[in-house]
Amino acid sequence: MAVAPTDFILPAAPAARGPVRTYIRRHPTIVVGGAILALMVAMAIFAPYLGTVDPQALAPVRRLKWPSTTYWFGTDMLGRDVYSRTIYGARVSLTVGIGVAVLAIGIGMTIGLVAGFMRWVDAIVMRVMDGLMSIPAILIAIALMALNRASLQNVIFAITVAEVPRVTRLVRGVVLTLREQPYVEAAVASGTGTIKILWRHIVPNTMAPVLVQGTFIAAGAMITEAILSFIGAGTPPNIPSWGNIMAEGRSLFQVAYYIVLFPGIMLSITVLGINLLGDGLRDALDPRLARRL
Repeated sequence: MAVAPTDFILPAAPAARGPVRTYIRRHPTIVVGGAILALMVAMAIFAPYLGTVDPQALAPVRRLKWPSTTYWFGTDMLGRDVYSRTIYGARVSLTVGIGVAVLAIGIGMTIGLVAGFMRWVDAIVMRVMDGLMSIPAILIAIALMALNRASLQNVIFAITVAEVPRVTRLVRGVVLTLREQPYVEAAVASGTGTIKILWRHIVPNTMAPVLVQGTFIAAGAMITEAILSFIGAGTPPNIPSWGNIMAEGRSLFQVAYYIVLFPGIMLSITVLGINLLGDGLRDALDPRLARRL
């Protein structure tokens, strides 16, 4: 029996992927890294509401209690709750990381723009930056902290000074390429002011690499802060930072290793999330690396 053409049932067309699913498929590292960083920021902001107690409250009778349902991360040698100190320690590390990234980008971008666009400034400024880059960043930070009292502001300042040369060199390299572009030469020939050229033509084209560099600066600053606090040259001991917690627990590592374990895990996860976010931004913002499937 012949079947009429109208009897055929065509398969339904597959539903179009939503923009959110498409973005996740194309940039999974941005999504994962951003989610981890957002979780850590939320943890730092809402620390008082996450079942914590005063991170500086002393209770010698509860000293060196192992992790349990009562003390989730255990207690340290002074009876302080390690869970509460670890949660509140996220505030210090994230403040240092974000603060250093913002300051280093702002200062380094300004210096790099001027040095890259003005040849006579470039010859002087870059020699200074080369001298700073020849010294390991951690040594610069230790030296600056030795000249100042221990405080969160001084830690941010010391790490920023060590990171500015790297941002400056990155921005300068981008500017050296951009200033030879025809649209920049046309702007100069038409009499456009230097500041206007930098703001309208140079700065927008430097934002992508600077944003990526900023994520790595934030991650590096958090590690540097932990190192400074671990060796006693960072934030004051009474401030519950991840570096201070690990520094206090190192002498009891064989007896109560959990004091070092939990803040170390938090620091590693946070740095991992920031690095994943930076890698994803690099792939998304660089058209030569981005893949459009």
